[in-house]
Amino acid sequence: MTSHVVRAFMLDGQGGGTVLSAEKISRADRLEGLVWIHLDGNDADSRHCLESEFEALDPFIIDALLDDVSRPRMTQIGDGALLVLRGVNLNENEDPEDMVSISLWVERSRIIMVSRKRIRAAADIEAKLLAGTGPRNTGHFVTMLCERLFARMEPILRSLDDRADDIEEKVLLESDPKLRESIIDVRIQAIMFRRYLAPQRDAIDHFRMADFEWLDKFHRRHLQEVYNHLTRNVEDLDAIRERSQIVKDEIAHVLADRLNKHMYILSMIAAIFLPLGFLTGLLGINVGGIPGASYAWAFWVFLGFLAIIVSVQLSLFKWFRWF
Repeated sequence: MTSHVVRAFMLDGQGGGTVLSAEKISRADRLEGLVWIHLDGNDADSRHCLESEFEALDPFIIDALLDDVSRPRMTQIGDGALLVLRGVNLNENEDPEDMVSISLWVERSRIIMVSRKRIRAAADIEAKLLAGTGPRNTGHFVTMLCERLFARMEPILRSLDDRADDIEEKVLLESDPKLRESIIDVRIQAIMFRRYLAPQRDAIDHFRMADFEWLDKFHRRHLQEVYNHLTRNVEDLDAIRERSQIVKDEIAHVLADRLNKHMYILSMIAAIFLPLGFLTGLLGINVGGIPGASYAWAFWVFLGFLAIIVSVQLSLFKWFRWF
């Protein structure tokens, strides 16, 4: 098998499939039966393969299959569909929210898949084909791919929701400002997931409602379940975003309350020492006529006078309910 071909199968219609040799891949467009070819979008030979081996493909379809920044969507062209999906990135040392793109051209007799990163859902289908329990036709293939993609998505989204719950509980118990970074990280992940899941939900909805002859009621029911799961996931992500904002606001309020409390204490101290500072400054000027300058006990009398002023201030503050 050539480097640009990740996997290639001829499906037998009974749940099994045989691996296509390089020679058969070169004439895959003329083979009888359902052919599934998975190409590496990073390899330059993938474009040559699509243009030379699948001459009936519209250049628009080829460009869309090889586009590495496409959003999830579904476009019906005749009795075929251009389907762009996203799956969580479970590759090593990469973030799950950096979702991998999967582009497909599907019709009754062929399925062309293009991806730039490892797709575990595709590996699942390959294992099922080798075990004889894989998809039997095009509609079954698409539903199985969607189910495997979203089955791997569920634990990631559930973990994100649990993180939001934990942070929310900690904020209510501790109100630790250090949790701001954690809640911001959760909110960013929710935004990134929703960016692709919302249009993906619409793509699945359009696909199940399309009038393809090879898409029967059984497949549409499964796609309806996938659509329902996606709708729930999008709603959960919206809830996580809203809760994260509420928690972030709560942390901001805690910080503001602490700052106000500290400023209040400083203001009270400044108010107490304002008249004391005035009096000590007034008596500290180097001119003649300072009262008590010639009496040894004048300093202690002045300290007592300051103490009386502080007592009067505290009484007034308490009377005005300033503390």
